[in-house]
Amino acid sequence: MTEMFSSETAGLPRPDAGTLVARTAGQDWQSSGSDGFLVKPLHEDPATGRRTWLMKVEPGAYAPAHAHEEFEELYILEGSFDDGEHTYHAGDYAIRAPGAMHESKSEAGALVLVIYSR
Repeated sequence: MTEMFSSETAGLPRPDAGTLVARTAGQDWQSSGSDGFLVKPLHEDPATGRRTWLMKVEPGAYAPAHAHEEFEELYILEGSFDDGEHTYHAGDYAIRAPGAMHESKSEAGALVLVIYSR
C-alpha cells in the first residue's frame, strides 16, 4: 500500500477535556504531497492513526491507483470527485476498506471531508 496524501502540520489533538476549535477560514491550504490535492488538517491522533482533513481537489487533479492502511471516509461538500469506480457529488458519502485500490480525481474540482481511521 502507498500513502498518497500527507499534511505539513497536524490538526487538533484529541482533547482530554472540554472543546478544541480549529478556525480554518483563515488558514492557508497545505500541500498534500500530491499535485492538485490540498489539505487543511482538522484533527490528528498519532496514538490511533485517526486523521480528519478538509481536502480541496483542484480541477483536473489526478492521483494514480493507491490504497490506504486505514478506513477512508469521504463526504463530498462541493463539486464532484471520482475514484475510478464511482463519481461522487455534493452530499455523497463513501467509506472504503483498508487496502482497497482506487484512484483520486476531479474534472471540475471538489471540497471533501476525509477521515482516515483504523
